[in-house]
Amino acid sequence: MLLDILPLTNHTARLVRVYGDEPCVVIPDTVPAPADGTPLTITELGDYCFSEHPRGLPDPARLLRCVVSDAGEFPPVCGNFLEEVTLPESLRVIGSCAFYNCRKLRLLSAGSSELTVGSDVFLNCFALETLRIRALPEDASGLFALANNITEAVEGLYWPEGEKQPRAGFWFPAYWEDVEESPAHILLHTFSGQGYHYRQCFLNGKFLPAEYDAIFPQGHDADDAAIMAMLCFDRLRWPWQLSDAARTAYREFLSANTGRMLTRLLKAQDLEGIKALLALDVMGPEAFAEGAALAAKADNASAAALLADAEYSHRPKPKKKRYDFDF
Repeated sequence: MLLDILPLTNHTARLVRVYGDEPCVVIPDTVPAPADGTPLTITELGDYCFSEHPRGLPDPARLLRCVVSDAGEFPPVCGNFLEEVTLPESLRVIGSCAFYNCRKLRLLSAGSSELTVGSDVFLNCFALETLRIRALPEDASGLFALANNITEAVEGLYWPEGEKQPRAGFWFPAYWEDVEESPAHILLHTFSGQGYHYRQCFLNGKFLPAEYDAIFPQGHDADDAAIMAMLCFDRLRWPWQLSDAARTAYREFLSANTGRMLTRLLKAQDLEGIKALLALDVMGPEAFAEGAALAAKADNASAAALLADAEYSHRPKPKKKRYDFDF
């Protein structure tokens, strides 16, 4: 993998372009500087960095090309080729349109620091569904800046480095903004769906779980029921600072929508997710029957076995007969 970087002040650098032959890239924190040997810390992602058609690139004479691994001639990692990106812990700024038209980008991993994000960063990134934040959920991070640049449904995971599973997970449903001009030439903004409100549950970069959970009882008829089921599932699966009242509301909705959950989990072949759903004990006889049919339709024998075992364990056990021998 090769990197084009623009040196900045204080031994920092802006990443301008990435070259390689893999759709999943991991950007290092530092790269060696050829002048004095002092490493340059990557603190910025340039405008249109991963776009197939970049604009306003710096003068090539000002750029440094750094070899991260396997020197050679590589095409740029950009556009529809890009699928996953792991940003460095050192990153502080993401330029405008950095991922413009990356239609197959599905996962973005960011460090534990807060981020300054430009405009239209994820424009037309229709497959982007997961933001993985390598931080504790109680710490300030860049999740607010990232999620607020995405109007489609997206999942935010607080997943510290080296841990086997997330500490917390939060779905942000999609929303639509309508702008109308009144006769007095005043612009009126209206929002459809609760997604906008869910994205405001931050203060100084820190997530506010109580405010997030308070939105659900207000109604969600305009939102995708499958996404709302995933929202409930994440909150119950990783119940960080989850109140009893919120837990009850989420369990009731998830119990009524387990078919939607299983459809998504089966499509993703997520057996661990199915195990987590079964562990929540929200499925009744009808849900198990629906789940068996969905697993058979998906031709997923492992999932079918998990559901069958769970259904059997939930069956009422017949009472043992007692015999008295009185002579």
